[in-house]
Amino acid sequence: MEKIKLIATATFGLESVVAQELRDLGYSDLTVENGKVCFTGNLQAICKTNLWLRTADRVKLKLGEFKATTFYELFDQTRALPWGDWLPADARFPVEGKSVKSTLYSVSDCQAIVKKAIVESLKERYHKEWFPEDGPLYKIEVALLKDIATLSIDTTGPGLHKRGYRTLISEAPLKETLAAAMLILSRWDHNTPLIDPFCGSGTIPIEAALLGLNIAPGINRSFVSEDWPSIPKELWRAEREEADKLAQLDRRLYIIGTDIDPQVLRVARRNAEAAGVGKYIHFQARPLSELSSQRKYGKIICNPPYGERIGERKEVAKLYREMGQVFQQLDTWSFYILTSHPQFEKLFGRQATKRRKLYNGNIQVQFYQYFGPRPPRMA
Repeated sequence: MEKIKLIATATFGLESVVAQELRDLGYSDLTVENGKVCFTGNLQAICKTNLWLRTADRVKLKLGEFKATTFYELFDQTRALPWGDWLPADARFPVEGKSVKSTLYSVSDCQAIVKKAIVESLKERYHKEWFPEDGPLYKIEVALLKDIATLSIDTTGPGLHKRGYRTLISEAPLKETLAAAMLILSRWDHNTPLIDPFCGSGTIPIEAALLGLNIAPGINRSFVSEDWPSIPKELWRAEREEADKLAQLDRRLYIIGTDIDPQVLRVARRNAEAAGVGKYIHFQARPLSELSSQRKYGKIICNPPYGERIGERKEVAKLYREMGQVFQQLDTWSFYILTSHPQFEKLFGRQATKRRKLYNGNIQVQFYQYFGPRPPRMA
């Protein structure tokens, strides 16, 4: 079981970001596909990637992939996979499924067939006729795409965006994984001043602090595969100890989060404290019109209101015009703005240097990037 196949799932548009994160962690055998990055690792890779991936949704163990156009094929090939290498006799193994452009289109039938095939496989391994399913959780997925079935086991549990710090949330929160992706795509680093003028519950500033201090985003949470007997506890312990050593807590960061609502800022401060980065972020109750900085260069990275509701459209259009005027005062800064508004550039008053299509939940958005002048090199 030295080499295993793994899948890091990703929101559409972020696959290349996840792939680069995996390369940075030392994994080179990658295949980038829609919504996922497949890679090869070992047991340690399950621990490392769950702890360190900032932009992936979850990490799955890939048990097998094969063509299946009949239930017989699905049953036989699922049964032949090495389920007993991973699932103990008391494993809980619910089966979820999805089918896209496949002959076997009934998801419920596919789930039932896969469940039955796994039971038969485990009967052979453990010489038992009945399994209590009262032990560790192994959530299995059968995913059919154009008649190709992929069988996987989730190693993560609650999605990787659940870092463990956001106990209180504001309305329409930005996912932590998308906030981290915005920071990585903007090429922000710990030496660069950062302002989020619409910080809400603080997700972008908190993710920036975690990134800037090189804190593993999963360090304060647990993962479902920590309960698996096939992964030694020592591996998890060693990876957590290594992550603690790699944190750069002595760095000085310039991160400011502002919002017009003092109540939501109280939530942001609590979230930042829960993440262990409260002292690195300065939250201020401030209207957009008062945005300013004494720093010559920096980045504004933000997720302003979109105006998705009809009653908000005029108000949001006015806000975007104001953004264009206020941001212009920081004419040596770079701006990175996420919104679904189709007229954003026109309202903002400038065409973006670059734009990238992403998804915020089910909403298609654009990540508008405005590059300021490059800061002079430090001597």
